[in-house]
Amino acid sequence: MTGRRRTPSTVLPRSLVRPARAGALAAGALAACSALLAGCGIVPGVAQGSEDDTITVMTWAPENTGATNKPGMPAFAEAYGRWVNDHGGIDGRRLKVLTCNERDDAVAAARCARRAVAENAVAVVGSYSQHGDAFLPTLEAAGIPYIGGYGLTHDEFTSPLSYPVNGGQPALLAGLGRTLADTCGPVALVRPDTIAGDQLPPLLDSGLAAGGHDPAEDLRAAEAATSYGDAAERALEHAAGGAGEKGCVVPALGDRTGTFMDSFRRVRGDHPEVRTATVLGSVDQTVLDASGGASGPYEGAYVTGWYPEAGDARWKPMKEVVRAEAFGDNRIDPADAGVQTTWIAYTVFRQAVESLGDGEVTADSVAGALDGGLKISTGNLTPTLRWKFQDTLASIGLPRLVNANVTLQQVEKGRLVSAADGFTDVTATLKDAAL
Repeated sequence: MTGRRRTPSTVLPRSLVRPARAGALAAGALAACSALLAGCGIVPGVAQGSEDDTITVMTWAPENTGATNKPGMPAFAEAYGRWVNDHGGIDGRRLKVLTCNERDDAVAAARCARRAVAENAVAVVGSYSQHGDAFLPTLEAAGIPYIGGYGLTHDEFTSPLSYPVNGGQPALLAGLGRTLADTCGPVALVRPDTIAGDQLPPLLDSGLAAGGHDPAEDLRAAEAATSYGDAAERALEHAAGGAGEKGCVVPALGDRTGTFMDSFRRVRGDHPEVRTATVLGSVDQTVLDASGGASGPYEGAYVTGWYPEAGDARWKPMKEVVRAEAFGDNRIDPADAGVQTTWIAYTVFRQAVESLGDGEVTADSVAGALDGGLKISTGNLTPTLRWKFQDTLASIGLPRLVNANVTLQQVEKGRLVSAADGFTDVTATLKDAAL
């Protein structure tokens, strides 16, 4: 399904030729559609206009898994779809939002992508998955742009049809490493024993090296463990082994960071004092409250993020959407980095559609607009976004990374507050990363 204004006109020219959707691919996907409905949803009442006036998109994320869950991302996408249609659609076109449970599983992620093809989605917007190698080939074959992924995998920064809105894990870890280089003795990184986790140590080490610090101790841990006592012991032994400044323990385990900190709290009394630090996504205000607030293990910790802190006035438009369409939906936390990324991703998508004027809205035309030099304003939540065929960080294998800015926050009296004004650009640091 594509969105076409009632007034016919031509599509804007594209800077890159996109693969056409092959008839056989679409037919096969449609035949399989009935088998893919489990775990996927449609915003009720969002597609009531004629098909020619409706644009279809999809948002996916893992829900109800034993590891990381991001239910707020598809929930916010549904709320955004209702809000847009209540306000006249996007340039007069109605928005149909499909959602899919990615289940933190490569097979499920691929199924979500095939359903996006079967439903003629013009984009996948504001989604979370660490299985880029499972879904991106399907999107690429159909020419469907992937706008505003969470930035978990290398694939999101290499695919020509990926349009990341933040610097992902590369920017967060590099920025955190640069901060810790000035404040920490030995550093221990506790991260998932996964392919995505394997990419984290060189990123943190690039920031440490920029500040003249030794590399972090790389400690692998099971992604879905129910206890991390052994990993906590090993991290403390390394971080407390220096003779100078306090060492630092950096858990980067996504939703399992809270589980790690429970184990950490139990064993830390047997070791010299250390600091903790992490990245947004592994900790947020909800995690801080649950871990004891000001008396918890995060007090004083540095946290790097992509965007301004949650209380910043620049988030007001996003919060208005939540208040209007999802006030009672406790899946949506405006302070969650996933929800924030979904808001920014839909901001990008909306401006791309509006740039087409009366032209037809298809996957190819949306991708063509973004590749054609369109500059996207996000209300200063990020720098102005613009994707080129190969950007500054192509030399280290991240050609689609266009926003390497991070913010620095710190836990003070149990609250996550800004620790530095504005953004810090870690492009130069990433250029030296041994990826």
